[in-house]
Amino acid sequence: MRAVYYEQFRQLPTVRDVPDPHPTPHGVVIKVEATGLCRSDWHGWMGHDPDIVLPHVPGHELAGTVSAVGKQVSRWREGDRVTVPFVGGCGHCAECNSGNHQVCENQFQPGFTSWGSFAEYVAIDFADTNLVRLPETLDFATAASLGCRFVTSVRGIVDQAQVKPGEWVAVHGCGGVGLSAIMIANAMGANVVAVDIAEDKLAFACEIGAVATVNGATAPDVAGAIREITKGGAHVSMDALGHPSTCFNSIACLRRRGRHVQVGLMLGDHAHPPIPMDRVIAHELEIKGSHGMQAFRYPALLAMIEAGKLAPHKLIGNRISLDEAATALTRMDRFDSHGISVVTQF
Repeated sequence: MRAVYYEQFRQLPTVRDVPDPHPTPHGVVIKVEATGLCRSDWHGWMGHDPDIVLPHVPGHELAGTVSAVGKQVSRWREGDRVTVPFVGGCGHCAECNSGNHQVCENQFQPGFTSWGSFAEYVAIDFADTNLVRLPETLDFATAASLGCRFVTSVRGIVDQAQVKPGEWVAVHGCGGVGLSAIMIANAMGANVVAVDIAEDKLAFACEIGAVATVNGATAPDVAGAIREITKGGAHVSMDALGHPSTCFNSIACLRRRGRHVQVGLMLGDHAHPPIPMDRVIAHELEIKGSHGMQAFRYPALLAMIEAGKLAPHKLIGNRISLDEAATALTRMDRFDSHGISVVTQF
């Protein structure tokens, strides 16, 4: 099969022929019909993820059809249209038994713990626990765009932050994660303040639900500007970028007893950012992480999409080829793309 492949971190990936994958007894192989290009893949290529063993094939946001099934898989057959969370649970550890597959002690992550979906085929383990059946009405590109950014934002906004109608939500960073969070928070009835340094991204944020914006490149005090807009501070704030400044501002812009959700990855030099702990203590702020979403939570998300309450297809910016993905992966730190790029040509 053809796949995006690199043998060294920070080395330009190439597209080459590599061996086809085979399913484990509890796994399946999926023919990839679409796969999203995510900044997490860039972090992996940079060498920030200790789980990656070289040589490597990246990619973790995917949708396609089952092409081979392991002997012990009971719920899936060849030809099934599926997607999968980027964090797969083993199905039997303490966290999985409590329903928290997204923090499984033995988690499986395509594109990190094993070869990923920047390829014609990808192997997925623990299939009965992790595969998600796609409705016929949902196209593969949209399904792939849900993979990491959208579902992480769903869990962050709905489950972790427990956003309520009428609350103020600040979203720092209007890339794929941030735009997803804005759309979701708006659907939950919240008032969203979008923060970014690019006016075109802020304008698009307003198109999908933001009621106010702050340009971090021109505002002398981002947190102060948000507190002024919200008359006291955001009830919920999300760092959707993953940078010390956005993390700090996200916490600093909260009103008393507000909730901060960290979704943007903070790895490498950014792994230990400064935070305003004095404000956290004095205002009884909550700080939560959000790391993917369980497969069993997808039906509620898919129902909202089918009902027209969420429109993730609007967040797809570019549809590219596998050959283009090899170069695009190395540019993810430049934030020069609009929305989510999805590989649809293999």
